[in-house]
Amino acid sequence: QVQLVESGGGLVQAGGSLRLSCAASGLTFSSYAMGWFRQAPGKEREFVAAISWTGGTTYHADSEKDRFTISRDNAKNTVYLQMNSLKPEDTAVYYCAANAAGIISKLSYNYRYWGQGTQVTVSS
Repeated sequence: QVQLVESGGGLVQAGGSLRLSCAASGLTFSSYAMGWFRQAPGKEREFVAAISWTGGTTYHADSEKDRFTISRDNAKNTVYLQMNSLKPEDTAVYYCAANAAGIISKLSYNYRYWGQGTQVTVSS
């Protein structure tokens, strides 16, 4: 059974930082591209960042590319999202997802497995 478990969310003041983690099990982690998405209340889920199965290629949404960094540790079956200079508009539930095709994609339908999400709240 595939499981993706996010952690590291919480309440932070604007300008602060958080590091999200997503621990994967039940799949050959190193064969999957991974992504982070987020969904704010009343809004559609949106792409944040993605990383290739080797970690050699990353893709960040334009609005976050100077503040957020995706990385992975295949030895730990874990993908990370480092978020700096957080803004109130970053408040959302953040989800990690695994792409069985192994390609970097910003399209949610390309991701087969999803975690339950972790809440990030940024206060002004």
